[in-house]
Amino acid sequence: MKKCFLFCVALVIYTHYSCSHNPYRATNRVYKKQVKTLAKTIRVFPSNEGLDSIVPMPYPAGTINFNLRKPDYVIIHHTAQDSIQQTLRTFTLVRPQVSAHYVIAKDGTVYHMLNDYLRAWHAGISRWGNNKDINSSSIGIELDNNGFEPFTLPQITNLLHLLANLKKKYNIPVENFIGHGDIAPARKNDPNPYFPWKLLAEKGFGYWYDDTTNVPLPPDFNSLQALRIIGYDVKDSTAAIQAFHRHFEADSLAVLNDADKKVLFMVMKKYM
Repeated sequence: MKKCFLFCVALVIYTHYSCSHNPYRATNRVYKKQVKTLAKTIRVFPSNEGLDSIVPMPYPAGTINFNLRKPDYVIIHHTAQDSIQQTLRTFTLVRPQVSAHYVIAKDGTVYHMLNDYLRAWHAGISRWGNNKDINSSSIGIELDNNGFEPFTLPQITNLLHLLANLKKKYNIPVENFIGHGDIAPARKNDPNPYFPWKLLAEKGFGYWYDDTTNVPLPPDFNSLQALRIIGYDVKDSTAAIQAFHRHFEADSLAVLNDADKKVLFMVMKKYM
């Protein structure tokens, strides 16, 4: 009985200490306030207001067949900052105007910073295929990494667990696990070439190419068209080629030799 009492006292003290020393108490309150504001918007019943209807509807008729919009992509980033603390602070300041749904620290700690159904500001000006508003249809995951170092085993292990949960929960297609550098090749280069895209593809998160040893390259093969079929924005063709290299060949070369074109050809076939 005495041990139970002491345990309860210790638990209360620990809980109080943890809550009172949370450096994000103030921004957590702002988060909850903003969610309440959005909830009020969702509760507004459909009306004729703002509609240019020739004949106004005689009575309201709300459908009963609906749910929340769900994410359809996962975009992976590196933070390009020096510590997890720096990134958490950046995402809880107004001035930077950036955020992500998840941040994974080097020790594998996963910080869930935003409800998956809410729109984070992580993709910026970007494009994948015909989708020009990636933020509205994606989940952003940031990995604590300055952009020039390998990712840690705990990071990748917990990233894979997280991706498995997200894929199952939202039925995200295999091909829709991509990097920030893929959707914004002229602006971004993350995650860096150390990122294990092949391992992710083996686990069902993104595509990878098959053996190209005995693959003949079609004589009329068009590299830019192939990049476009995969999803890359080829307006800046050099940047698109570099993004492809980063993702599939762990370098940032700006040209495609015949071996590279075979890889590109094999990847393209996955998307057709």
